[in-house]
Amino acid sequence: MEKKKNSGSAFLVQGSILAIASIASRIIGLIYRVPMQRIIGDVGGDCYGTAFEVYNIMLLISSYSLPTAVSKFVSECRAKGDFKLIHKVFRVAMGLSLTSGLIASCIIFFGASYITAALKTPLAIYALLVLAPALVILSAMGVVRGLFQGMGTMVPTALSQIIEQIVNAVVSVFAAYVLYQRGMKIGAVLGRKEDYASAYGAAGGTMGTTSGALVGFLFVFFLFLLFRHVLVKMEKRQKFSSHQSVGSLIVVLIATIVPVLLSTTIYNISGIMDQFIFKNMATYQNYDAALISRWWGVFSSKYKVLINVPLAIASAMAASTVPTLTGAFVARDYKLARIKTYQVTKFVMVISIPCVVGIGVLASPIMQLLFNDSSKLAANMLIAGCVSIAFYSLSTLSNGILQGINRMGEPVKNAVIALVLHVIFLIVVMYFLRWHIYAVIYANAFYAFLMCILNANSIRKYLRYRQEVFKTFFVPIVASLVMGASVYGSYTGLMMIYPKNSIWTLVAIMVGVVVYAVFLLLLRGLTADELLAFPKGATLLRLARKLHLVKE
Repeated sequence: MEKKKNSGSAFLVQGSILAIASIASRIIGLIYRVPMQRIIGDVGGDCYGTAFEVYNIMLLISSYSLPTAVSKFVSECRAKGDFKLIHKVFRVAMGLSLTSGLIASCIIFFGASYITAALKTPLAIYALLVLAPALVILSAMGVVRGLFQGMGTMVPTALSQIIEQIVNAVVSVFAAYVLYQRGMKIGAVLGRKEDYASAYGAAGGTMGTTSGALVGFLFVFFLFLLFRHVLVKMEKRQKFSSHQSVGSLIVVLIATIVPVLLSTTIYNISGIMDQFIFKNMATYQNYDAALISRWWGVFSSKYKVLINVPLAIASAMAASTVPTLTGAFVARDYKLARIKTYQVTKFVMVISIPCVVGIGVLASPIMQLLFNDSSKLAANMLIAGCVSIAFYSLSTLSNGILQGINRMGEPVKNAVIALVLHVIFLIVVMYFLRWHIYAVIYANAFYAFLMCILNANSIRKYLRYRQEVFKTFFVPIVASLVMGASVYGSYTGLMMIYPKNSIWTLVAIMVGVVVYAVFLLLLRGLTADELLAFPKGATLLRLARKLHLVKE
């Protein structure tokens, strides 16, 4: 029993490492997007967002699913002590990944003009061309990360994410500024000064992504070279030898990849479909082209950037869930699998629910603080869509849980159903209610909500598991509502005394963190053991005991 408890704690610790790194990289991304967005403007944000929607889909298709498959396969081999097969899987996966990455890169490079024209953003072509080489680099890096995750450590992935994002931040802002100036000169000659300046600036922003990917890959590859010596020693000590051919490994990897690939592609393709439907329907409804571009620029470069920061936790926990749940299933320890499912779901909800309330309450102050945008449009977008943070967090995590228990087809089936209903919902709301960009926001929340329901049913069916409700959902909601009231009251009161948004927004956030933590513990939302599993858990537990916030 003690061993299982330690296993569960180690699982959350590894997930927490990746979660912290993901949040740190998202925060760095948020920080650099602020000056970059101010340089390129909302129209540039439209070009940047369009290029990234296409790039992300091609990245998912070419390389996203392979690291997950590598992680899962390596975890199984490690559980059996088959280190020779781990090395062989790595080499085969790297060959597959580089091939798929190169094909995807060529599709983007040679098809950029057709793709951006279909999405009604032809000037996004420059940003998309710059992103093409990153697909090959990230394909290779993903396999190395998958190897380390399968070996039970998230540290290389975590460190490479942070390094990658730091380089991305520096290069993006600098290149955006330089190319924006260049675009102004070219645009002046063509009579479209602002348009070309924004488009070139967006291309400078994407240059940071490619540069960061290259540096991140060099870092993890260096770690792999160091680890390779350890792996070779393990191989020499291995008494048995598995005889699996390269061809059979390719078949097994592809068989593992396809369901994950379909699931993640369908799960994420909604973004590019949203843009296609929204821009074409908005054009049909005779909205001004500049207004449509501004709407999408705010949505993709401000709203989605903020919404995606807390989602980093769910993505990290989902990534750590796959190998750990796979290990439990290989050992036929279904009880441990259910325990881990409970732990990780509660962990994600305890973090994501207060994010919903906090972002909703401080929508306008946050937009003013980060983007100097006091418009009602930007604030109302956040208010309308903040609930999707919880839905997307839970649906992302449940996808990982289903993949971890070898039910690869379930997220695919669920994503198809949700996507079809999502598209119908978007078209109906756009056509009959004419909610323009808000239709996209509500349709996204609807899609994520459907995925939560469908995935929960699948987990209940195959894992015979039903999530505990009171401490996982109800207590965090109550604590978050109290937090929301304190945040709103403190911000409003302080602004009446001395109107300085930047200072009081940060103060209100800190007030919210403290109030939420106190009320969560007072309502017995976390046990002492669960608090220990958090980053710096021992320190937090000592403090909570001194304040008499946890039961002994």
